[in-house]
Amino acid sequence: MFDIRKSEGDTSWFVKDRFGMFIHWGLYALPARHEWVKHLEQISDEDYKKYFDHFDPDLYDPELWASLAEEAGMKYFVITTKHHEGFCLWDSQLTDYKCTNTPYKKEILRPMVDAFRHHGLKTGFYHSLIDWNHPNFVIDDMHSARNCPNREELNKTREQKKYAQYLTGQIEELLTNYGKIDILWCDFSYPSKEGFVGKGKNDWESENLYKIIRKLQPHVILNDRLDVENIWDIKTPEQFQPSSWVEINGQKVVWEACQTFSGSWGYHRDETSWKSSTQLLTMLIDTVSKGGNLLLNVGPTGRGEFDYRAVERLKGMGKWMRRNSRSIYNCTQVPFDVKVSDGALITYNPDNNKLYIHLINYPVLGYFSIKGISDRIEYAQFLHDASEIRRGGLPGGMSGELVSGTETVFHIPILKPNEEIPVVEIFLK
Repeated sequence: MFDIRKSEGDTSWFVKDRFGMFIHWGLYALPARHEWVKHLEQISDEDYKKYFDHFDPDLYDPELWASLAEEAGMKYFVITTKHHEGFCLWDSQLTDYKCTNTPYKKEILRPMVDAFRHHGLKTGFYHSLIDWNHPNFVIDDMHSARNCPNREELNKTREQKKYAQYLTGQIEELLTNYGKIDILWCDFSYPSKEGFVGKGKNDWESENLYKIIRKLQPHVILNDRLDVENIWDIKTPEQFQPSSWVEINGQKVVWEACQTFSGSWGYHRDETSWKSSTQLLTMLIDTVSKGGNLLLNVGPTGRGEFDYRAVERLKGMGKWMRRNSRSIYNCTQVPFDVKVSDGALITYNPDNNKLYIHLINYPVLGYFSIKGISDRIEYAQFLHDASEIRRGGLPGGMSGELVSGTETVFHIPILKPNEEIPVVEIFLK
């Protein structure tokens, strides 16, 4: 249907499931003021250690998390096994900076993987290339200790190659000990440029890392942040919605928008710019209408619970998805020319030849129109209750008669149905 760039990873399920949960969780849940808090406030290792010493998520219930994800209509999840702070959510044999050495004492990752798989979700791991805690990670201009007065002296004892070996070893652990991993996020490379000292592919030994990833799990979907051209499977625009299907060199690619409920990925107690369920659903529909996936993030608290605002949004999305998910799963951008009244988004299921009109701005006059497919329409109904939507001319007394064969008017109730976003399902011939 579309000419899409081929990749090595198995994206066949990915482009049908469309909706996933991102989870950012680490020590930064305790300061509760952004997952980059160590970097933003330039906190020393010594001062940051108090979060390690007090990490005890006693209310952590991965079955509940997985149940909420399933109820929301999500089909896969991606968990931060290690974020930039360096703290590990599994019992890595390569470091002491891990959950099993905190007051919590237990492994976090394995019960999470088991729970989400039990609820039918596919497994994804996010693993940071960056590590502000590791003693061999050379301090650069992105490091939390970038402005320390003895930076040059500290770097004399640091060997980036040894860190790269550590990074590779941890990826090997994750891809060896947890069964089939469906997605791997490596985040992120930031090469040096004029006036900025960073790290690029050679510092991570990205090409060697890629070979190991493909050897251990050849099917895994790999994101685009290893800084090596053409070794990625998906493009991952972050915190913005592309205006159209993402293309590279004029060719459509498999892509996934990663978005937050608010302005932070990690738990941020005082952050208030939370999107509503309607905004989040619109974002999901918009993404699918452009051939993409949505990975929506949750930042659990330091005690191991989802923020009450996240729970409210997930349940709100789930209520809509229960009746309207047919317009999301297995759907994509419409492959033919069709125009609909303003304030609507369209998705299309190529397997059963159905069109879905999402009435984001519900029409106030009791009708909407479609152009370009009048001779292909077989039947129409509201998706949420399978009630018929009738066709006809413009309501009596209104000017602008229809031109036969080019435009179809659908008559809908003036009173909006009790749905966040009503969807009209159109069966095509």
